[in-house]
Amino acid sequence: MTDDKHAATFWDRLDDINTGMLGLLDDARLVPMSHYAEPETNTLWFITAKGTDLATSVAGGGKPALHVVSDAAEGLYARIDGTLSLSDDRAKLDELWNAVASSWFEDGKRDEDVQLMRFDMTEAEVWATGGKLAFVYEIAKSKVTGQKPDMGEHYTLTF
Repeated sequence: MTDDKHAATFWDRLDDINTGMLGLLDDARLVPMSHYAEPETNTLWFITAKGTDLATSVAGGGKPALHVVSDAAEGLYARIDGTLSLSDDRAKLDELWNAVASSWFEDGKRDEDVQLMRFDMTEAEVWATGGKLAFVYEIAKSKVTGQKPDMGEHYTLTF
């Protein structure tokens, strides 16, 4: 990564966000998906069903994709680019499996329809703000001082 401080902020905030919008670059449709971050490998993991459009689209091999996260409370807005592919890593599925994922599959993680997807990140354009309270403070301060509000940092990370 190009900037350790920015990378640390990105990963720390992303870890506290549960979902984003995931899709392929060649298809304008994005769908809400829960992500599971693995900073050590610059990877996001997703648990889905085998018959979903995304899983079917990458069945023949990885494809360029994007994941968009937006969370005012955490003060993170990001467009994350990378390659989305299917994974048959049962150990990783065991590690990630949780109550949310189990709600979608009648037979739990052994359900034949469970599909793990791997998103290998290449770049993220990030806007890191102070969160909701900081936003309100900056707007109020700008009204008193006449200065533009400080809305945080904007940067790009390369993985």
